[in-house]
Order: sequence, then structure tokens, then C-alpha cells
Amino acid sequence: MPHLKVQTASGTVQFNYVISTPDSENAQNIDPSLPTILFLHPVYISSVLFHNQFASPRVRRFNLVAVDARSHGNTVGPVPPNARRAEVAEDVSKIIETLKLPRCHIVGISMGACVALEMAVSHPEQILSVFMVSPLPLVEPEDVASGRQEIYDCWVAGRKDENPDEDALLDAILGAVQLGFNQSSASIVSALVQYTYPQAMRNWAPENFGALRTVSVDFFVDRKPHDLAQLRQIECPVHLIHCGGDVAYPLHYVEELRDRLVSVGLHPRVSQVKDAPHFGSVTHSEEINALLHDWVMEHTDGPIPRAKSFVKSPFADDLAKYGHRENGESDSEDDLVPV
Repeated sequence: MPHLKVQTASGTVQFNYVISTPDSENAQNIDPSLPTILFLHPVYISSVLFHNQFASPRVRRFNLVAVDARSHGNTVGPVPPNARRAEVAEDVSKIIETLKLPRCHIVGISMGACVALEMAVSHPEQILSVFMVSPLPLVEPEDVASGRQEIYDCWVAGRKDENPDEDALLDAILGAVQLGFNQSSASIVSALVQYTYPQAMRNWAPENFGALRTVSVDFFVDRKPHDLAQLRQIECPVHLIHCGGDVAYPLHYVEELRDRLVSVGLHPRVSQVKDAPHFGSVTHSEEINALLHDWVMEHTDGPIPRAKSFVKSPFADDLAKYGHRENGESDSEDDLVPV
């Protein structure tokens, strides 16, 4: 997948990205006649997390673009200690400009949903709508913040010297998997973990512990609600998706966000996906893909060509190498353990 060189306030960043159109899983450019969806991934797992969206014939009726954030996947560049939602949104804005994308529908999960909302606040001219899966609460709950800190501490303990502590690394991995996927045995979950582990070992080596803390702890805990004046900058429709099996954020957090948006005159839609974990777009893709497809169609003028009978995800081959079987379950809980 290609890299996009972007000059930022903290230096040059080579953002790893992919563009898929109805006709190509690895396109050089979007089809200008179609709506464009920009996907923003959560913490820990990069754009590969959106495999099930890129593999969906219905969702691939549109242009799909995904970008690895700093400290994730194959993106290369510095992570400033102050990187929070505004700074990450500035990265996204520059990516849109550099790729010459039209106004986009932004799909974000968890951390990515937080950035999607910030884009609607800070860069409304670039956004057609925001589709927020497992949006973060207005303020991070203390127990979830403690869990994020524990995952970080376990990773640091496992990598603090030349001989990795496999037990500590395993605790970090299982903590992240529990947060994102609960107890899912889907083969794609184990494949995502296996695929991500080598990237994590590179991106979060001891010299990058500060970057890991920034993106996995500070981003979440050093955060306050947007004030009402900021929220009044939003010009686009907002769809909030609550994943019913989310162990971190019960429904009332989404309802609090909805009520805050309503208080400034917005009309956010709230949908629920029963039993889905925090990263529900992976395990409950059929339901979320249907919601996403219908959302984009609802906010699209003009005809869109029919869905193709089959499309290939740009992530399919890599995930297959790590044991992913479409509609399959992993053979063992040990499949989640790459160490």
C-alpha cells in the first residue's frame, strides 16, 4: 500500500493509506462520480481493522479510503506528546487536502470516532457526514482509564529490556483484545492480532514508549467535552452507533453525547447493534455495513451503480496469511497469542 508524504507542524510523516473503488481494491485515485468514505481506525489496530467494510460489495459501491494514524500500522513519523483529537484531526485534514479528496463521509471507531467529531467541529468544509461507531464518552470513565494505563504498563514491562517478558506482553495483548472484542472467537480477530503484533513490536519499541503512552492513554484521559460554541460549528448529519456488548462504554454514554449535540440544535441519529463489542465493525460487520450503506445512500444525490457480486478487500491476502477464514472461527484461544 502506498505512503503519503505530509508536512506537519511536528515534522514529515509518511502516512500509509489505501484507496478502494468498486473496480479496484488498490486504486491510485477515487472515482469522482461516487461518494467517498474516509475510515479512521481505533487505538492499537490500524486500517486493516476495516477489512470487512472493504470486502462488502454494498459498501464498495462507494470510494473507500483508510489511513493508518501515527504510531499505528505502517505509518512512519514523529508522535508529538501533545497529540490529542485536534492535532490528529489536523493530520486528517492535511491528508484530505494532499489526496485531493472531495467532502467525505467520515467513519470512525472509538478513537477514530472522536477524531471524526473533531473534524466536523474544526473542518466542517471537508465533511459530508460523520458515522461514529462506539464513540468515546464526554469524559473517560476512571475504570476504563485505569484499564488503558494497565495495558500500557504491561507492554512497557514486557519490552523494557532486550529479553521480552512474554507474560507481561501477553497481559497487554489480552487486555487490548478484551477491550476491543470481548471473548470473540472469530478468525478475523485472531488474524488481526497476529497481523498487528509485528507492527506493534516495531512501533512501540522502548524508544517509542512515549508515543505509545500518548496515543493509548493520554489521548483518552486528557480530554474534555467540546464546549457548546464548538459544537455549533458542526454542519453535517451525525450518526452514533452503540455496540450493545461494549464492556467499556454502556449506552448511557452515547445518550449523553446525543443530548449534548441536541442541545445545540443538531439532530443526531442513534442506532444500536445488539451484542457487538467495542470494535463491533469487525465482529458484527453485516449489521454495521447495512447501517453505513443506507446512511451514505440517504445523504447522496443522484444514482449510484449497483453493487458488484464480489469485491476483494486490499487486506484479504495479508489476513489470510495469519489464518483468517471468511465466516470462520479460530481453532483455539491460543490463536490470539502471538508471543
